[in-house]
Amino acid sequence: MFALKSRIYYSLGFAKCCQSRNFSVGKATLDSVNLKGRSFLTLKDYNAEEIKHILWVSADLKHRIKHRGEHLPLLQGKSIAMIFEKRSTRTRMSTETGFSLLGGHPCFLTPQDIHLGVNECTTDTARVLSGLADIVLARVYNHSSLEHLDKDTSIPVINGLSDLYHPIQILADLLTLQEHYGSLKGRTLTWIGDGNNVLHSFMMSLAKLGVNLKVATPKGYEPDAAVTEEAQRLAKQFGTRLQFVSDPVEAARDSSVLVTDTWVSMGQEEEKKKRLKDFSGYQITIQTGSVAAPDWTFLHCLPRKPEEVDDEVFYSQRSLVFEEAENRKWTIMGLMVCILTDYRPQIPTLKL
Repeated sequence: MFALKSRIYYSLGFAKCCQSRNFSVGKATLDSVNLKGRSFLTLKDYNAEEIKHILWVSADLKHRIKHRGEHLPLLQGKSIAMIFEKRSTRTRMSTETGFSLLGGHPCFLTPQDIHLGVNECTTDTARVLSGLADIVLARVYNHSSLEHLDKDTSIPVINGLSDLYHPIQILADLLTLQEHYGSLKGRTLTWIGDGNNVLHSFMMSLAKLGVNLKVATPKGYEPDAAVTEEAQRLAKQFGTRLQFVSDPVEAARDSSVLVTDTWVSMGQEEEKKKRLKDFSGYQITIQTGSVAAPDWTFLHCLPRKPEEVDDEVFYSQRSLVFEEAENRKWTIMGLMVCILTDYRPQIPTLKL
């Protein structure tokens, strides 16, 4: 009942708020945000108001389309080129279905269709796509491929995942937590696991929203040094706490949200045996959560392996993983609408 009650409370409160004719559409700084034409390679490039604006649009689309059954062809006549060097269930499904739902045409491109910098130089590919599509989403191995593509296109580029960042996942996580808790400021999120691209994106965004971050990684699996330096600067600037430890239980203490990810990503299969040994003791269990805040919840961007989190947590009412997965759709829709249109939400601004 824990998560169910929270969702019912949120839905009732949200519906009541939307029925009011006298709600505020937020501060002028948020309402005046315009992201049209911007690329989205890393949350490092987006300030707090811009992140909030994307989440606001995402929540608005979810409310109007899912809950009110409205038809919103906001991307009618537009097309997106989806470049996938790495496979994905959630990124492909959320982008394809979301873009289509908004009236646009998604074009899915595998390495057999387009291989950046191999059959054709990235510069030429970028110029060709600029004349054929309105926006590009690329899921790549190397972040430099995205930067090169973005440099040579005249249309916006979205990072669908790279070795350095996974910013569209964080948008879904933030919306999920906002829906569950009602607000995020002052809460603490704990990352337990590998210092990877998802963690890097949390590090580039949480402080801007007033969220504290604790990180527990085994020795040798710490996040990128340059990302860490920037995250420390952001924590100081926004007055939040950023803590790095090696003990998962110590990291989980008093935290509102426990998060982990796969320990063996695509391209790391040869390291599996060593990684599983090195991450021994990092599995999230109910015992890990016993020292967390009373209302703690769990997130995982999927796909999940049992060694990362046990079934008792993963399938519990504290787990928000399937709401999180669905919100990949609403947040990528919100992001694309922000980048391609001048759309303004109808619902009240979110309390973040």
